[in-house]
Amino acid sequence: MARNEKPSIFRADHTPLKVTLLVFSGASIMCVASAIDPLRAANRITGETLFDFKLVSMTGEPAATTCGLPVAVSGRFDASDDTDMVVVIAGFGTQHYATAALLAGLRRIARAARAVGGVEAGTWLVARAGLLEGRAATTHWEDMEDFAAAFPGTDVRPDRYVIDGPVFTSGGASPTFDLMLHLIRSRLGMAVALDVASVFIYDQSRAATDAQPLVSLGRLDGYDPRLAHSIRLMEQHVDQPLPVASVARRAGVTPRTLENIFRKSIGETPGAYYLRLRLNAARRLVVDTRVPMADIAARTGFSSAATFSRAFANSFGEAPSQFRQK
Repeated sequence: MARNEKPSIFRADHTPLKVTLLVFSGASIMCVASAIDPLRAANRITGETLFDFKLVSMTGEPAATTCGLPVAVSGRFDASDDTDMVVVIAGFGTQHYATAALLAGLRRIARAARAVGGVEAGTWLVARAGLLEGRAATTHWEDMEDFAAAFPGTDVRPDRYVIDGPVFTSGGASPTFDLMLHLIRSRLGMAVALDVASVFIYDQSRAATDAQPLVSLGRLDGYDPRLAHSIRLMEQHVDQPLPVASVARRAGVTPRTLENIFRKSIGETPGAYYLRLRLNAARRLVVDTRVPMADIAARTGFSSAATFSRAFANSFGEAPSQFRQK
């Protein structure tokens, strides 16, 4: 309690919780919905406004999400606002939003609020405000390595969501839904949390410490565990690809059986899928970061920048440097 004298919001408590959601243009509509809708459903199920939430933006204007749908807000972000919980939801373009005024405002409201946190790229803004120094945190798996380099004083974890005292962070839309279910369960009990999950026919709740996958298999895990296990092995070894025979052995099948499984389920060989997985990971780094091409090649398991460039051009029609320029 030395660092946070206020009681945690993640404990049994039926008094209303005031929640302020600060939404930025460039955020995903799914992240916004995952943060809000579980709270709305909990209010409806209990028949009480136990989560008194509101959405705000820095300008008071609607935030434009990545799919083009605007998110209506009730007004401007006010750092002097009386609130218990602040949720910063952001996606693309956070480097343009980290103004001195915003960061000072986040520090100010964090001193008064009982909890503050970031969803997806919102974690970057919370970190730039200095609120994650000496804390454990997570962000979207695409940004994990760059985030860790940018904030060496933060214990960056690949978890779905992380709660460290009064600070929480979430890696994306589905982990945010899990986080809100955890909040509801902590405050109102398991029965209400199950009712909320049932409203959305949501049965894939994960533990906070489950790692964020590169490939989201959805319900595929329940159909062929050998395929799911093989894909998980591949994504865990993007930088140093395993031979297909090794993947098959670890999945408990022969290479021929693994090939049949992949052809039947995905329509391509394990080797072709593995290469596509690595190239898709490389494309995200080419488009969304300024990481040098040689480093991208190393991160995605290519022996040289030239080999990477040829494979990239064969797959996407252009060399990675040209792709980045566009």
